[in-house]
Amino acid sequence: MKIGWRVRFGLLLIALSVILYLVHFSVFHDLTYVETYALGDLAFLPIEVLLVVLVVDWVITRQEKRSQLTKLNMVIGVYFSEVGTPLLKALSEFDPHVGRIRDELLVKGTWTTRDFAEASLRIKKHEYKLVCDKGDPKALQFLENLRTFLISERMFLLRLLENPNLLEQESFTEQLWAVFHVADELQHRPDLAHLPGGDYRHLAVDAGRAYSALTAEWLKYMAHLLQRYPYLFSLALRTNPFDPTASPVITDVG
Repeated sequence: MKIGWRVRFGLLLIALSVILYLVHFSVFHDLTYVETYALGDLAFLPIEVLLVVLVVDWVITRQEKRSQLTKLNMVIGVYFSEVGTPLLKALSEFDPHVGRIRDELLVKGTWTTRDFAEASLRIKKHEYKLVCDKGDPKALQFLENLRTFLISERMFLLRLLENPNLLEQESFTEQLWAVFHVADELQHRPDLAHLPGGDYRHLAVDAGRAYSALTAEWLKYMAHLLQRYPYLFSLALRTNPFDPTASPVITDVG
């Protein structure tokens, strides 16, 4: 039977402890002292285990989770930069009632946690219904552009879905699946011009589902940027997909 290094290391420490006690006895010839302190050390052992297992392990786990969350937020940031923000802009243009939630999504640098929470509650009540009718040239162009964009980002979406860290972010993962489903549906329809009206409505429902989930995640992402990364928040604010006047260019004032 092969003995692991942990067992060997433990036996080595025990042997070293016994040797040191024997050296102490051979020098001072005081067995009572050795017995007293050996028993005292043994009595303190459960407390040491408590400190190591509960306290130290908690600190290490907390640091690991914080590091993991930072890396995860970096991935989410790349996602919104590459896919989320341009997709939201495209989807919101086919939402006939986007004006009802636009004011809630015109995030400002002065927003507090309460402002984000209230906006989140209000946008949940919105009906994310896209109008995409057969025979409308704009609808056809929208679906074709959407298909081209999502297929071009398909491998990126797949890599995100393979990221084990995202499994802990259930709402973000659900949103990602909704977006990937739209990409999958469009990829299986090479000829969008000759689809029946029912298929147009089906695609609009799928896109609306992704639109709803993506909007909620975008708002959470903006709250995170405002709190942790003001310089990234500044750019995200200037490229707000719900602001028709948004521009990344910073103009001079005065």
